[in-house]
Amino acid sequence: MEIEEKIPLLEEILADWRECIGPEYPGYRNHVYRMLHFCFALRECSEEERQKLVIAGAFHDIGIWVDDTVDYLPPSITPAMQYLKHNGREGWCDEVRLMISEHHKLRRYRGEYAPLVELFRRGDLVDFSCGLVRFGLDAGLVEEVRRAFPNAGFHKSLGRRALRWLPRHPLRPLPMMKW
Repeated sequence: MEIEEKIPLLEEILADWRECIGPEYPGYRNHVYRMLHFCFALRECSEEERQKLVIAGAFHDIGIWVDDTVDYLPPSITPAMQYLKHNGREGWCDEVRLMISEHHKLRRYRGEYAPLVELFRRGDLVDFSCGLVRFGLDAGLVEEVRRAFPNAGFHKSLGRRALRWLPRHPLRPLPMMKW
């Protein structure tokens, strides 16, 4: 697999969110690049599937900054749907919505649009787990992608946010997780 240092569609979408994300932008950008590379390595995708993955990837955690919350799935979906509608891709809304809403599902996703939703879930989990979970990907490939797109404090910033969230929401410690 060739590492793509710049994916034009991703760069275009994320550019609009750089100010909102602020100093955590490099970490988020690199996280999205890593998880997309893991998706592309897990399964060969058509150009349309790649575009859907890139769009979902760009928005999948954006609610963290949009609403300054750890309960970020709903506020991540809204701007993704707006983007799709603004760009004449309304037909992709249901699939992209599921990719975002189910990407922290702990068990395999088997519902509507399962092939791409499950691929997206797996790609994100490979990165979220720092490569501990690889779904058959070669450890060397995971490390190569991680070197190309350094963490830049992404996991640390998530941890800090979770620690601030927990005392205020002790009965919902990880609201983004699903069975």
